[in-house]
Amino acid sequence: MTQIRKSRRVARRPASPRLAAACCRPIDRLLDPELFKALCDPTRLRLLACLAKCGRPCPVSEVAECCSVDLSVVSRHLSLLSRAGVLKSVKTGRTVQYRVEFGRLCGLLRSLADAFEECCPGEAAKSEGTCCGRC
Repeated sequence: MTQIRKSRRVARRPASPRLAAACCRPIDRLLDPELFKALCDPTRLRLLACLAKCGRPCPVSEVAECCSVDLSVVSRHLSLLSRAGVLKSVKTGRTVQYRVEFGRLCGLLRSLADAFEECCPGEAAKSEGTCCGRC
């Protein structure tokens, strides 16, 4: 009787744990869970896009017009984005205005892309998305 084996994908292991640790250390420093938590929500992304298009500090009420979401919910979303460093908030009296921290956000995303490229040179350009096995 012939046995048929099911093929299992086995994750490639790095040549040496020390190499993987040194190779990926910059990536580990850039992976801020709070930032990615803030960016993972579709409503927060819409609010971020709205503020980016506006190009100036906007009050919560103006930003809320971009989405069909309650003002208090928009305020909480913007506050979370601000705590993650994506937005800058300025309070004037009872009004809070938000603006995108373009320099910080773009710099962080560029640094993260550079770190991945440094860890696995040339792999980022491949469409299949497999890693080089070093990390």
